Amino acid sequence: MHASEQQGQKHCEELIEHIAKTAGCFFEETYRNNTNKTKALDIENYIDLILGLKNNIGGKFSLASSDQNCITVTNTCCPFGEQVTNFPELCRMTSSVFGGIAARNFGYAKVEIKKSIARHDGKCEVCIYTNPSAAKGHAGMEYTDITPVKEIEDINELHNRIEASMQQIWRKQSKQLANKHQPPAIIAKSPTMQKILQSIEVIAPTLATVLIQGQTGVGKELIARAIHAMSDRCQKPFIPINCGAIPESLIESVLFGHEKGAFTGAIEVHQGYFERAEGGTLFLDEVDSLSPAAQTRLLRVIQEGELERVGGKQTLSVDLRIISATNTNLEELVKQGLFRNDLYYRINVVRLSIPPLAERLEDLPYLVQLIVQRLSKKHNKAVESVSREIMQKIRSYSWPGNVRELENILERSLLFTTGKEMTELDLELPVETNSIDDWNDIKEHTLAKVEQSFLETALKRHQGDIKRVAENMGITSRAVYNKLKKYEIKLADYRV
Repeated sequence: MHASEQQGQKHCEELIEHIAKTAGCFFEETYRNNTNKTKALDIENYIDLILGLKNNIGGKFSLASSDQNCITVTNTCCPFGEQVTNFPELCRMTSSVFGGIAARNFGYAKVEIKKSIARHDGKCEVCIYTNPSAAKGHAGMEYTDITPVKEIEDINELHNRIEASMQQIWRKQSKQLANKHQPPAIIAKSPTMQKILQSIEVIAPTLATVLIQGQTGVGKELIARAIHAMSDRCQKPFIPINCGAIPESLIESVLFGHEKGAFTGAIEVHQGYFERAEGGTLFLDEVDSLSPAAQTRLLRVIQEGELERVGGKQTLSVDLRIISATNTNLEELVKQGLFRNDLYYRINVVRLSIPPLAERLEDLPYLVQLIVQRLSKKHNKAVESVSREIMQKIRSYSWPGNVRELENILERSLLFTTGKEMTELDLELPVETNSIDDWNDIKEHTLAKVEQSFLETALKRHQGDIKRVAENMGITSRAVYNKLKKYEIKLADYRV
């Protein structure tokens, strides 16, 4: 329930539905193991299953009626207890458990909760329709035999594999470095970040150069580390370089090394970062800040696998993978003649675009929880979470500094927090404007985001079936197609 509060209404329902569908799969598997059922369940078996699992966890469910089209069950005691009246969203748990199991065995289900204890009706009355024709005209959630549970489980498994690979490398660091840096963790609950995870798995084993684009503070280095950890080079060094922090006069020497006497102060041979990354991965952050001479040398390394130290005549072979990152539009710099066109195409074999935090709202509660836990441990505090009001304030802010800014604000606020919950946040929200035009713009933008989110959810639920999406949204199929065009949504991404 506390997690639901932290999530907010929309994400709370998604979380509950995911838990319910996953639990429903487990309950059905357990029932089959106990009864030796291997084929699709019939109506009697289904009723036995749903009544048994509810009553075993504290409900008082009984069968009211049943036929081939509809099963109605009632109960007088909610398994969640009396507190369910404060969280009526939890009724969706029952809907998704019942609906998911029915859909897998009968091909279709619609679950209508006519009465519920959570809504102070005194009892629950749940109708499970197994025939689309009989379900027509009734309110409720629809379920098909293709559920996203397996897809979600695959993403979670991939997420765990990536983090395990990263932490394996982290544990091999010296104790001093391990104490300085926290174990790597990627938060990827939003669809865009989950696509990034899938891309990491695909490109990591290859030799392709990667360009990571994204605003300052979105975690580009973390993604680069994940690519390295999932690659065959994971046992070799990962060398991160911030090109923008190196003086232009030294950048060639720092990257490519120099020979003794190459310039004033060069009193011995110096191995550059390229040599030190031999066999591993070199991460060039702010690659756009490289000087023209450094760009030329970098192009040669990528094309030929060779370099010469500054002031040297000997050609050295190097074997490493290059991952670059930028927070600027490199194509624009190429047009302006500030970045080599041929180098751009060499480092841009695979491009990953990391979305800003404002476009990853699903990730926010998990990021906040992770950061608070880490900061609490770092500063020896007892803070475990943030209040509902603080979470709403966090959601209302655009976070131009992204995850880095979020960490900074939370750390500053945590230092002055007493107790287990953060109730104050050192964050100044933008002053609200009284301009009618501004308000109309904000309203239109907000409504558009809500509409797009609902459309994407409906497309996923109905596997891209335009007719069913249109019925779900109460609009015509033509209107759905217009909205797909408006929001640049590809229908093929949702069709099975």
